[in-house]
Amino acid sequence: MIQLSDLTKSFGDRTLLDHVTWQIGDGDRVGLCGPNGAGKTTLLKMLAGFDEPDSGGIVKPSDLTIGYLPQDGLSHSGRTVFEEASSAFQPLLDIKAEMHDIEHRLGDASVPQAEHDAMLARYSDLQDHFRLGDGYSMDLRIATVMRGLGFSQEDLERPAETFSGGWQMRIALAKLLLGRPNLLLLDEPTNHLDLDARNWLEEYLGGYPFAVILVSHDRYFLDAVVTRITDLNLRKLTDYVGNYSRYVELRDAMLERLRQAKRDQDEEVARVKMFIDRFRYQATKAAQVQSRIKALEKVVPIEVPPERKRIHFTFPTCAKSGRMVMELKNVRKSYGPLTVFKNLNLHIERGDRIALVGPNGAGKSTLMRMLSGEETPDTGTRTLGHQVVMEYFAQDEAVRLDPTLTVYETLQAGSATNMVPAIRNILGGFLFSGDDVYKKAGVLSGGERTRLAVARMLLRPSNTLLLDEPTNHLDLDSKDVLLDALEDYGGTLIIVSHDRYFVEKLATKIIEIGHGDGQVYPGTYAEFLWHKEHPEAPKAQDPRPKAQSPKAEPHKARPTEKAKSPTSPKPEDSRESRKQDEAERRKKQKATEALRKRISELETRIAARETEVKELEAAMAAPGFFDDREKSKVATDRHQALMWEVGDLMGQWEALQDHASEHASES
Repeated sequence: MIQLSDLTKSFGDRTLLDHVTWQIGDGDRVGLCGPNGAGKTTLLKMLAGFDEPDSGGIVKPSDLTIGYLPQDGLSHSGRTVFEEASSAFQPLLDIKAEMHDIEHRLGDASVPQAEHDAMLARYSDLQDHFRLGDGYSMDLRIATVMRGLGFSQEDLERPAETFSGGWQMRIALAKLLLGRPNLLLLDEPTNHLDLDARNWLEEYLGGYPFAVILVSHDRYFLDAVVTRITDLNLRKLTDYVGNYSRYVELRDAMLERLRQAKRDQDEEVARVKMFIDRFRYQATKAAQVQSRIKALEKVVPIEVPPERKRIHFTFPTCAKSGRMVMELKNVRKSYGPLTVFKNLNLHIERGDRIALVGPNGAGKSTLMRMLSGEETPDTGTRTLGHQVVMEYFAQDEAVRLDPTLTVYETLQAGSATNMVPAIRNILGGFLFSGDDVYKKAGVLSGGERTRLAVARMLLRPSNTLLLDEPTNHLDLDSKDVLLDALEDYGGTLIIVSHDRYFVEKLATKIIEIGHGDGQVYPGTYAEFLWHKEHPEAPKAQDPRPKAQSPKAEPHKARPTEKAKSPTSPKPEDSRESRKQDEAERRKKQKATEALRKRISELETRIAARETEVKELEAAMAAPGFFDDREKSKVATDRHQALMWEVGDLMGQWEALQDHASEHASES
């Protein structure tokens, strides 16, 4: 369908593509991968016709239609969202307008018969074209795509210029999808989509009838959509059949073979040079020396991509928080007439790994700001637990950096002393190397500032992390560095992320934000989706409900607490009173021992169930686990049942602990 023929592209002395030949077939779904700055966006622009190669050419059919979505920079104004989306069907709209015009003219009795017949024939042709172009289902197609990308019915009637940059890109994406070009070029299409919209786009592109080339840093999205990965590296394009996970395996194996070949070549060259240097001036070896010199001149050095250091990062140590980290009670939050939360109650405990999900505008970032203390609720309370040390990464964290500090100074400021030696390694993991560390934060690009803000957050000690979209503008390697660090993080984690792979790897509890409330789903994101698809299943709740202390029984007066008689007690009364006190003491002691035994049994059962939960979660995290639907359903059902059981046992344990405390205070 489209072919690159001996194509070369350079910027100054930097060559991005060097005599590349490449081909895309009709129906191919290709993921374009490679390090930052390799030329992925430049290649898409050349395919779209917005840029020209220095030499070589791009061969494509004359009737090929191409749709290109850039990373950002698009805006729409002057029309409603529905009108803007409808413009994707402009030829059909023109036909429809002409049909309406003919219908109006056909009602004019003064039109001559010959012209009337000609109009009828023209109307018939137009009607056929309109029907073949699915014009009668045009409104339904628009509504389906716009709803899938997160637009409500009310949004369709709003002026397009009233939407922010992210929503402007959604409008542009909707127009492309509705236009159905033969070649769809998407540069980071998921940057401005929430999880629901990403899931919808995965399904849509999976059934797209024409060719798709996309650049994305979302590993899960690539796995779900593409059937081929093209790696742009060292000025060449290399194809790998399969999805992204398969590509990583094949690429790593190929790189290892390439590095071994490079080592073998270097050893052979060194051996030949040693021979030449040793026998250069011996007449008897002159012919052999000359032969080896000529052979050496013909050697083409094997080029190997620079090996990226795999950084294993450990968070700075921080004291543990109390068991209760944070609690919101009866929280209400509004902005003018817009009510975001009506009566929100949340209980967050030490060790929770929570992902907040929900459509854009539902209130995820608002909740994060309230949890962090940056915003206060209109009504209700926010209670912070004992010894909580919090680190909050906001969506606009990049603009909060001090522009006068260098990259290195930004990380050094506020970092624990024992973490200073790790600064260079962390910077390397987030693509800052060499003289980059001496750049001022103020001159960095938006993506570089985000990477720097993430790196700074990792170096600060905390036992509670609140991360609002930390993966925006991170490449896949930088995401891996962050993901590895967070997987080993021992504190409490609350994240908002539109990267499903990121959420799948980290979250063990999902809170769905919407309709003024937050619904808790224990388990992974995959289990949350299962619950959404099976609404008939029992409604998920927090697996660790707050324990309700048993109501204290009415205080019964002991014999010794009765009002004393004005006269001195008789000796036999004193003996009887002491006997009753002793019997009461023994009874209490026996009850306390039984209570402690029950608590110990519960702790044993809780530990056993939590061990089984961890084993199940480890098995569920294995690649391909959900391929076997029956096996995975049994495991997820068991996991759900265990979470409920652990929650019930914890509730019993807390109630017994409260009861034991009451006994201790009475005695």
